[in-house]
Amino acid sequence: MTLPAPQRPADGIVLAITFQYYRDLKTAMAFYEDVLGLTLAIDQGWSKIYRIDGQAHIGLVDETRGMQNWAAAKTCQLCLRVPDVDAWHAWAAHCGVDGLTAPRDSAELGIRAFVMNDPEGYQIEVQTAKPGH
Repeated sequence: MTLPAPQRPADGIVLAITFQYYRDLKTAMAFYEDVLGLTLAIDQGWSKIYRIDGQAHIGLVDETRGMQNWAAAKTCQLCLRVPDVDAWHAWAAHCGVDGLTAPRDSAELGIRAFVMNDPEGYQIEVQTAKPGH
């Protein structure tokens, strides 16, 4: 007797979490709470999951305990779309955030954006969509 092939579950995804690995979890937590204003949604001890918005979350993991290892080369970027990129840039500058660039317009992408680094070098892009995009 042949069983039917399994089907992709149709009940959706309830949460999206991108995990990043840190040597100094407390400093990373302070950045995501104090600079970005994110709220701790799930506290797993050595893994801290912050709600960005809707179902989007970022997880900060103590690299000595997680499934991956900390790496000097960061190969992912967190992108946050906000209503007022210039206000966010002024706030980041006030906070003395590392790697802060000037806001720039991209006609090709239809955005105004800047980038900055979190305490361990993960790049964060903050952008606003231009009218019509």
